[in-house]
Amino acid sequence: MDEALQILKYTAGFAIIALASHRISLVFQRFQLPMITGYLITGILAGPFVLHLLQAEGVPKLNYLNEVSLGFIAFAAGSELYLKDIRSRFRSIAWNSFGQLAITFVLGATALLLLADYVPFIKAMNMSSRFALAMLAGTIFVASSPASAIAIINEMRAKGPFVQTALGVTVVKDVLVIILFSIVFAVSQTLVHNTGFDSTFALSLITELALSFLLGYLLGKLLGLVLRWGFPISLKAILVLAIGYGIYVLKHLIQHWSESHFPIEIHLEPMLICIIAGFWVTNFSKTRPIFHEVIEDTSPYVYIAFFTFTGASISLDILFEVWGVALILFAVRLISMIFAGYAGGTLGRDPKEFRSINWMPYVTQAGVGLGLAILVAEDFPGWGNKFSTIIIGVIVLNQIVGPPLFKWAIQRVKEDHMRKPTPTFDGIRDVIIFGLSAQSLSLARQIQQHNWQVKLITHKNNLAEYDTENIDVRYEKILTPEILKNLDTEQAEAIVCLMDDDFNFNICEMAYEHLGTKDLIVVMHDPANYKRFRDLGVVVVHQSTAMVNLLDHMVRSPQATQLLLGMEEDQDSMEIEVLDPTLHGVLLRDLRLPSDIILLSMHRGEQFIIPHGYTRLRLHDHITIVGSVESLDKVALLLLK
Repeated sequence: MDEALQILKYTAGFAIIALASHRISLVFQRFQLPMITGYLITGILAGPFVLHLLQAEGVPKLNYLNEVSLGFIAFAAGSELYLKDIRSRFRSIAWNSFGQLAITFVLGATALLLLADYVPFIKAMNMSSRFALAMLAGTIFVASSPASAIAIINEMRAKGPFVQTALGVTVVKDVLVIILFSIVFAVSQTLVHNTGFDSTFALSLITELALSFLLGYLLGKLLGLVLRWGFPISLKAILVLAIGYGIYVLKHLIQHWSESHFPIEIHLEPMLICIIAGFWVTNFSKTRPIFHEVIEDTSPYVYIAFFTFTGASISLDILFEVWGVALILFAVRLISMIFAGYAGGTLGRDPKEFRSINWMPYVTQAGVGLGLAILVAEDFPGWGNKFSTIIIGVIVLNQIVGPPLFKWAIQRVKEDHMRKPTPTFDGIRDVIIFGLSAQSLSLARQIQQHNWQVKLITHKNNLAEYDTENIDVRYEKILTPEILKNLDTEQAEAIVCLMDDDFNFNICEMAYEHLGTKDLIVVMHDPANYKRFRDLGVVVVHQSTAMVNLLDHMVRSPQATQLLLGMEEDQDSMEIEVLDPTLHGVLLRDLRLPSDIILLSMHRGEQFIIPHGYTRLRLHDHITIVGSVESLDKVALLLLK
């Protein structure tokens, strides 16, 4: 009972650290660094060696977070191996995976053998033990981090052949690493303990791998069954997390049971099991769309917990002692990956611009590498802890350096699809409306009455059917980012899309990536498209629910609704951006505002503020106000000049 309370206490404390980690990571994002770098740094700072927010004795008690996260991350990694998508890149994925596996393993193991005489605990070992240690290190050096790769790809909304190959290689390589480690681990135990190779050794190795593949298949079946149940998506996400953690619990149970009943231990590979399960659900189950929705919705929270905890788990004191060796091995791994990337890219016939940066996506290490290093420490008590410390030191360097390198590589090949910064307000309020209809023309005329400049764009040549007098209507059969820019849409404050959902989404995506338009508004027809619009920050209006919500507010708050809708005579609402630098830092109570003006809300970046007299203005704050039309014009003049 006391143990459970302790775990609960540390979990609650870590939850607060994780919340802070998310906010701090946004600061790193401003400096073009991946958010996972922010999670790691926050974890290191909050851990037992800097700020002591998480005590050293609390880290082992939270190890279940690692297992929950790794199970889910393995599901996500398996789900990225969708055969229909990677079929066109299969040759490249195969050769790059082979190059990374063979060259990194050989060079990494050779480097450690050459450094053996300079590391005291390795120098004291016999040659067979040195070979065992070198092979273990070489295997761990091959491992990459699917979690980091997926997190960066999602953050940058990256897509394209380079990203597709990088993710495919990362996942395939980790499957191969886990299989290779199972073999090398068994061989190393034989070399270190000098027990020799026999039929029992081979049989146990084959049994472990076969059992892992079988359990992966059965787990995929179980996931497919769970995802078919009519539960809310949040409950399905909890069940998926629980199932992933359950595989680690099963691993420990089978290991202890086999130790008691057989002359050998059975070591399952939980990550291999979960990767196979995710692969099966994605390729051979009808629940693939639901599975991907669970992965997409849950992964941000898992990454926050996993990388923050990874940072907090790093033993900085031991790391400082072996820093020199770790730095050399880090450099050796980078050099071997550069050779492997170029060789794999050449054999895989990748474009020339890919070959020189082919190694960058695979620098990052995390879950798999850490897990394998910890396993070595547990099973080789004489030197395993010192070995794992050196390896963890290399992994820490890879985890800090790797994500920015991968992010830079994605930007280099122009496969990132992040939001373009919003242009500075030019003093003219513009709105672009897509779609020519009676509704869009009525909207255009109403907005014009409020001194906005309106441009209406249509891809159908039906202008003769409508009265377009005094409306700037443009006909464009095909819309591309370049055509949009030529239509002077870059300075528009808002874009309104009134066409079919697919066309609307294409417009919003182009505006998101190439224009940086502040407000994107869409009238949606199919509710199934809601999520993809919301992922772009689009304000979605569904016609049926919009009318119901409007009538609901008219019943419950008739005065406020009529005021906001401009139904009251000579009353209106307006959102104004603070552009006058002399008002920066001024208290709202010190502004000379007309007496009938009411300040409803304020947005500062992503922060929503209910203003009061002691709220200080900041440049580029967005303030929503209500009042008479004449007073609104006066306030606009005050804040915009």
